[in-house]
Amino acid sequence: MIPKAAFALIVATILALTAPPAAAHHSFSADYDSHKPVTLKGVVTKIEWTNPHAHFFIDVMDDKHLTTNWKLELASPKVLLQQGWRARSLNVGDEVTVDGWMARNSPTTVNARIVTLADGHQVSAGSSGGDLPQKWQSPGHGHPLDEARPGRHPVHAS
Repeated sequence: MIPKAAFALIVATILALTAPPAAAHHSFSADYDSHKPVTLKGVVTKIEWTNPHAHFFIDVMDDKHLTTNWKLELASPKVLLQQGWRARSLNVGDEVTVDGWMARNSPTTVNARIVTLADGHQVSAGSSGGDLPQKWQSPGHGHPLDEARPGRHPVHAS
């Protein structure tokens, strides 16, 4: 007969070897290419306020009138709230413009940097790739928080 401690060790080893791999949170540069900026304009089709990153999807029509659905990655919902986002900042059916960086392994996925909302206001997407132009990195020098409206932090295009 196998002692209880040995049996427990065998069971733990089997479970560890057969467990599915955990989804890891990778760095920006592992998933996105900072040398491939992109600007997309489209209509919001879906919004996911999930951790570790919120996402939204937009339909973008190209010059041949073909529509492609794009996935846009944002920061976590907590970071977005700190940036001035609210659950109703973005709505299905809104037309938005997104500046960001292309994914390395998905032709229709982007890490969003700046989102121009339907009302024309620009908000930071909280990107880990550096979501603010250099001239806005320190408060008192045109930083968005210097001019914040209630509930929103405008980001001006450079």
